[in-house]
Amino acid sequence: MHALLPQIETIETAVQIVVVDDGSTDGTGAWLEGVASDLSLTVLRQANAGPARARNAGVAVARGEVVLFLGDDTEPQRGWLLEHLEAQRLAAGSGNTAVLGYTSFPADHDSPFLRWINEYGAQFGYALIDQPLEVPFNFFYTSNISLPRPVLVDLGGFREDFPAAAWEDIEFAYRAQAAGMRLRYLPRARTIHRHLIEVDSFCRRQRTSGQSAAIFALLHPELREFLGVSCAGRALWLKRAGRPLLRALTTAGEKIRDLADGRVYRRLLDGYYLEGLTDGLRQSRRQSAGLRVRRPADQS
Repeated sequence: MHALLPQIETIETAVQIVVVDDGSTDGTGAWLEGVASDLSLTVLRQANAGPARARNAGVAVARGEVVLFLGDDTEPQRGWLLEHLEAQRLAAGSGNTAVLGYTSFPADHDSPFLRWINEYGAQFGYALIDQPLEVPFNFFYTSNISLPRPVLVDLGGFREDFPAAAWEDIEFAYRAQAAGMRLRYLPRARTIHRHLIEVDSFCRRQRTSGQSAAIFALLHPELREFLGVSCAGRALWLKRAGRPLLRALTTAGEKIRDLADGRVYRRLLDGYYLEGLTDGLRQSRRQSAGLRVRRPADQS
């Protein structure tokens, strides 16, 4: 928050800062109430309902023509706001454009595993962007992105079917690009991702990501192959059997150079993702079957 305020003072455009507290229990709400007036913040609070509802709530009270999203653990670097606003100004005459900035881990929290998930893997994939002016929808990362507010409003914002921070932003981008939105990559607009990520915690995140992907697949069946649905449930026992070795290699590779690489990371994380995807699809089928069983009784 404090990193953003000096940037606001250097521009003439009116800037509104909206902070949505999604059911925090660590004193964040009280702290925000204490500083809201001094820092000119618009503060909203909601019961823990997930990032999609939080962003929608923020957009609903936003008054600006352009919306910039940050995560609760991303810290804007010098020039971040100016880069986004200038990019949006230049794009104003060429249709609806979203601008993706670059997010990285702090220099003192660096490791081979973190570099891989940031550049090539499951967290982000910046090194995979080969056309910065025409970026695919699956690179729409709300930790550092801007877009015209009407795009969000016209499409109904983020779908709130997603309870966790996984796929809800990509699903919105899929609909937005189909409606004509373009996505541009601007690495000069930088943020730092101040989040302590370890191998075990990220494996759990990948399982959650798989569960959210099941929701995405039900909403957009045409993306089932993109989401890996055809691989769900396939040889999961074999993936679980190899998991201890892959985790050991990955963990040891944080200290021993070249012990683990992208192939090891991908096999490990894909296993957790597919496990979550399989569980999510099974749960959806059970719910659908339950609705079919109850429907005749409901109509009688």
